[in-house]
Amino acid sequence: MYLGAYNACLADKSLGEALDLIAGLGLTSVEINSGGFLPPIHLPVKEIRESEDARQQYLGEFSSRGLTLTALNCNGNPLHPRADFPHSRDLHDSIELAALLGVKRVVTMSGTPGSEPNTSVPVWNPLPWWSPFLDIQDHQWSVAVPYWKDIQARAADADVKIAIEMHPGNIVFNPRTLHRLVAEINATHVGAEMDPSHLFWQGIDPVLAVADFGELVYNAAAKDTRINEAAKVNGVIDDSFSRVAPGEPGYLPLGGGTSLSGWPASSSWDFVAVGRGHDTAYWTEFLRALQRVDPDMPVNIEHEDQELDQLEGLRFAAQTLIDAEKAI
Repeated sequence: MYLGAYNACLADKSLGEALDLIAGLGLTSVEINSGGFLPPIHLPVKEIRESEDARQQYLGEFSSRGLTLTALNCNGNPLHPRADFPHSRDLHDSIELAALLGVKRVVTMSGTPGSEPNTSVPVWNPLPWWSPFLDIQDHQWSVAVPYWKDIQARAADADVKIAIEMHPGNIVFNPRTLHRLVAEINATHVGAEMDPSHLFWQGIDPVLAVADFGELVYNAAAKDTRINEAAKVNGVIDDSFSRVAPGEPGYLPLGGGTSLSGWPASSSWDFVAVGRGHDTAYWTEFLRALQRVDPDMPVNIEHEDQELDQLEGLRFAAQTLIDAEKAI
């Protein structure tokens, strides 16, 4: 099993500095952002496309530190209804770059279309209890299936596995919807990225989800979630996110003229470092479940704990994972 980190939280560092930090934590795997919500800061796209020497030199940055580049990450909305929205192109590019580098996994999200043809705004429609919502669902899947059939074909040609993060806000957000996509596109190269954090707050047990998917799990993230007292009053569907204007603290552009919303002041749940929402014993069971699927599964830390700084959060998560692996 490869325990590692996703580089997004180290975007202020050079590639060498980021890799030194990850290796210094006793980790062996790295997942590098390749587009989508975040730019490919640590990925020299032009050079990788143009030169085999550049590709080998880039991979050498990892191997020289005892690290393996296990995945590219292109999380975003490839189904955005705006024709000029960049995330679909980024996903195509990421598949190409992964193939050039010999990297076998690209992590992404399924995306979310609009509610009907000729709209320019994506709409999440997770609970179609009323017939107009079923109409939206039918339209969205009619958009998603042809698009993902094309991605499946591109991935198969490139011998790259596409690992979909089940992220609310997307047409695929839980095991049922991922199974549906896999079935409708006859997938051989599209499966799951097992990020427990988004499953925890939906009430899904990630260990059971891994068992449900089996070999459909291609990659895993290590990110924890803490359910707060506010959830007892407002539930976990928390709509109290806010706008952050350019120049304000916390403003983060996410491509195509979009940006990250402000986190709720009294949130129903928070993303926390591995071990701060669920104990080491739980993470041992999670790693054990992944190991049954693939003994060489990459499990990469995604640090989004706002209560711990950059290095403190990575260090805490890394130690939890290392302790959990030792207990298997």
